[in-house]
Amino acid sequence: MNSIAFIATAAVAVLILPFVGSEYAISFGVQLLMFTALAYSWNLIGGYAGYTHFGQVAFFGFGAYVGALCMGAGWHWLPAAVAAALGGLVLALPLGFAMLRLKGPFFAIGMFGMARVFENFALGFDGITDGGTGLYLSPVSDMRQIYAAFAVLALGLLVATWRLDNSRLGLQLLAIREDETAAEALGVRTSRLKIGVFAASAIAPAAAGSLYATYLAFIDPATAFAPMTELTTISMVLLGGLGTVFGPLVGVVTMSVINELLWSRFPEIYLMLVGCVILLAIVFMPRGLAGMARRRSLLFPVGREGLRRLVARRSPPGMRTEAALG
Repeated sequence: MNSIAFIATAAVAVLILPFVGSEYAISFGVQLLMFTALAYSWNLIGGYAGYTHFGQVAFFGFGAYVGALCMGAGWHWLPAAVAAALGGLVLALPLGFAMLRLKGPFFAIGMFGMARVFENFALGFDGITDGGTGLYLSPVSDMRQIYAAFAVLALGLLVATWRLDNSRLGLQLLAIREDETAAEALGVRTSRLKIGVFAASAIAPAAAGSLYATYLAFIDPATAFAPMTELTTISMVLLGGLGTVFGPLVGVVTMSVINELLWSRFPEIYLMLVGCVILLAIVFMPRGLAGMARRRSLLFPVGREGLRRLVARRSPPGMRTEAALG
C-alpha cells in the first residue's frame, strides 16, 4: 500500500464513522482526531527539527481561551477557531524567536515553564477568563459538526506532513535535527527555518484548543493547560515514530485503543498499565512502530518515497537497492 492509498483509506474511515457510529463512537473519534492534530503538530518541531519540548499545551490552552472569548462575544464557533489559529501563529513568532535560542533540555524546560505561565495568567486574570471558575459556552447541537472540523484539521496535517517528508524543506529539518552546526555549514538557514516551523506547529494546537472548548462547552485553566494532554501527545508520537509521516497516526490510534480497553477493564490502575506499555515500547522499539517498517509494509508505507526513488535513480547501479530501501 503506497502513501496516497493509505491516506485515502484513512480519509474514508474518518468520513464514514459519523454516519455508522454511535454517539460514543463519535465522541471517541473527536478525541482521536484531536490528538492526531496535536501529534502531527508536535512532530513538526519535535520529530523533524529535533526540538523536543513540553510547551505545546500553551498554544492549545491559548487557543481554547481565544475561541471561548470570541464565542462569548457572539462569534460562531468556526470563525472563533480560525481566530484562535491565527492568534497561535502570532504568539508563536516572537516566542519562537526568544525560546529557540535555547537547546536540548533547556528548550524543553523553558517551554514547560511558559505553559505554566500561561496557566497562571488564566487563573489570575479572572476579569477576562473567570479564573478557576472557567468559561461556559453554548453547546453545539450536532456533534458531527465538531467531528468534521477536527477531521479536516487532522487530515490536512497528515497530507502536509507527507508533502514535507518528500520535500527539500523536510530534508533541511532532518539535517537540523541530526547536526545543526553542520546544517548551517551546508547553507541551511537554520534560525529562520526553526522559527517558521515552530510557528507553523502552533497553528493547529490553537485551533484544536478552540474546537475542544466548543466540544466541552466549557473551559478552565486546569483543562486548557493540562500537562497530561502534552504528555499523552508526546507518548503517542514516540510510540508511532518520530519524524515519520504515518508514525503519529499509528501512535494515536494504537494508544487510544489501548487507553480505552484498559480504562474499561482496569479503571483503578489503567494509567499505570498505559505507562508500562509506553515504557516497553520505547525500550524495545526506540524508533517506534513506523520505524520498524524500514522496507515497504503491507500495513503502512515507509515515508520519503519520492526522495527514495530520486536517490535510487541517481545512485550508481550497485548502490541503488540499498538507497531505495533507505
